[in-house]
Amino acid sequence: MRISIEMICQNDIILPIHYNLITQGFIYNMIDRELSDFLHNKGYGDSRKFKMFCFSNILGKAHFDEENANLVFKSPIKLVVSSPDDHFCESFANSILKKDIRLGSNTLEIGKIEINRQQINEDKIELQALSPITVYSTLLRPDGRKYTCFFQPGEDDFNRIAEENLRKKYFAFTGMQPPNGKVCFMPLSQPKLHIVKYKDFIIKGYTCKLSVEGPRQLLQIAVDAGLGSKNSQGFGCVKLIN
Repeated sequence: MRISIEMICQNDIILPIHYNLITQGFIYNMIDRELSDFLHNKGYGDSRKFKMFCFSNILGKAHFDEENANLVFKSPIKLVVSSPDDHFCESFANSILKKDIRLGSNTLEIGKIEINRQQINEDKIELQALSPITVYSTLLRPDGRKYTCFFQPGEDDFNRIAEENLRKKYFAFTGMQPPNGKVCFMPLSQPKLHIVKYKDFIIKGYTCKLSVEGPRQLLQIAVDAGLGSKNSQGFGCVKLIN
């Protein structure tokens, strides 16, 4: 299920450049406490845990305030939140109509809410990334130190790791083995690199249009829960465009 929220404010909306943690905290604050505790402390799956939700960048007109190193958005702004978990979506949608809306230091009002399902009925779809898709592998240097290698759409390692990630999410959420059949990713536009700071970590991701082909159940997970890793930190939210 996918929830699109339009938020309005009489003044400019000011956020730091790296606002993912603020948006994530806003979402956790908007779902019921029991569900928030479950997702934050446990999540879905046994060995590998998944939160099973994702969210977009803040969408709207903005400019960079160089003097204060902030992003200044003009009202309205839009946020997309998506999850295969109906309870999560219902809790979020119900709470956002009842609670005061604060995003960072900004007090906002709800302009409108749209709720829909992006139902996958074909084994080949086209997607637009609404937040950077991050796909990576942690490797070892010769001296034993770890480093992270990020991959962009179109690379073989991106395809392999993104497919493995979808299969793990499917198993974690449904408890069933994922369907057979390869998942193929092909960029339809030039991938754009984004470098995001989350807490003390630097994360690289890419936005672009993608053609994705594979079993419908896995494509549905991609659309609902996000592509790639770190979805609940603001990465991999996608929109069905065909």
